[in-house]
Amino acid sequence: MLKPDSFRTHSLDKHPSGDAIRRVLFSSIDAVEPGRLVKQAVQREGNSIIIDAHEFPLESGRIVLLGLGKAAEAMVTAMVDLLGDLNPRGLMIPKNEPSVHPRQVEVNPGGHPIPDEKSLLAGRKVIKLAKSLTERDLFICMFSGGGSALMAATLDGVSLGEVQQLYSTLLACGADIEEINTIRRHLDQLKGGGLAKLASGTRVVSLILSDVIGNSLQTIASGPTAPDPSTKEEALMILEKYSLIERIPSSILTTLQNVSETPKQNDWIFEKVSNYIIGSNDDAIQGAIEQARIEGYHCRSLGSSWQGEARTTARTLCAAFENPAMERPYCMVGGGETSVSIKGQGRGGRNQELALASAIELADKENVMLIAMATDGEEGLTNASGAVATGETLQRGNKLGMDAARFLEDNDSYPYFETLGDLIKCGPSGTNVNDLYLLFGH
Repeated sequence: MLKPDSFRTHSLDKHPSGDAIRRVLFSSIDAVEPGRLVKQAVQREGNSIIIDAHEFPLESGRIVLLGLGKAAEAMVTAMVDLLGDLNPRGLMIPKNEPSVHPRQVEVNPGGHPIPDEKSLLAGRKVIKLAKSLTERDLFICMFSGGGSALMAATLDGVSLGEVQQLYSTLLACGADIEEINTIRRHLDQLKGGGLAKLASGTRVVSLILSDVIGNSLQTIASGPTAPDPSTKEEALMILEKYSLIERIPSSILTTLQNVSETPKQNDWIFEKVSNYIIGSNDDAIQGAIEQARIEGYHCRSLGSSWQGEARTTARTLCAAFENPAMERPYCMVGGGETSVSIKGQGRGGRNQELALASAIELADKENVMLIAMATDGEEGLTNASGAVATGETLQRGNKLGMDAARFLEDNDSYPYFETLGDLIKCGPSGTNVNDLYLLFGH
């Protein structure tokens, strides 16, 4: 379980306000603790639950649960606590083996960030579960970030290996999450409203923890119970944008050209489907700001729509340090999700790369600190969620013979910050609401 002391780095340990900053970081994650968000969103009144003033009776049939994503364990556990006397059952698809196995809930971890055989097994189990539902049942789904990879049900004619190759290529090209998920929704039986279609006729309630900019229902976990506003023609256009038409398996191209269109907003299958966003990046930003004020900082929100190339975003974020209207000490907090076009051979992630680019921008500036971190506590294939950059970072690296510009060019941010002791290694947080960027001035 995370605590303020989970956020230890060299620069934070040396900073006079390091403990206060760690409390701010912890509070940002604690504000989006999934179990608490579920209990805040769902009220139990006898044999009904109330969500956003809508009543869902529980006594007519079975209560079937599906938890999918990095926050699945906490969300499902909270729902079982709320409805345990009514004997709910179902399936949980987390990233890692959970520490708690709720009674009568099967657990099937999937693969991430690329779907694997475990993801396919999870997909088969979800299809079987959905087909077993009746119109008397209440199907409660709990979706969070990571679900797109953790559950997979590839279409006939497309192999898992071909899908893995496609998604790896899209990530390396710098495609953003909406672009990737647009393609995913047209290559999978359960995404883009596919689960709602399989469960049509059943009452479906989806509680959703958003990990995407704008909280678009179709993008979070690729929208299993949401209408898909995109078309297969748009999916093909994304492949053309990144010059992938000639580089991807021909089976994928053929499938996208011939597959039936995904369910749309006016489709009858959504008549008994209710989707609710119960937490987002804005909640994490607010949690950080509230704690920063307690710590004595003057605060400002930078919004939750930051995106684009990580190093370009770094330059724009660092320009905020020049704001003369901010009285010190200050804490500015923003959020979103950047991307990285991989051209080098190094290791790292979007937040580590953003922090490295920021270190170059902040060189020799006094009493400034930028922290970029993923709220899920992990980033890509590394064990870090992000990194800390200050006005002294570049100088410290130079003394150790490390040229920050060369490391950045090779997309090699992880070893740079590892050497400096400024990687954030808090471990998996159990939640996921995009990334955070915290700017401190003292």
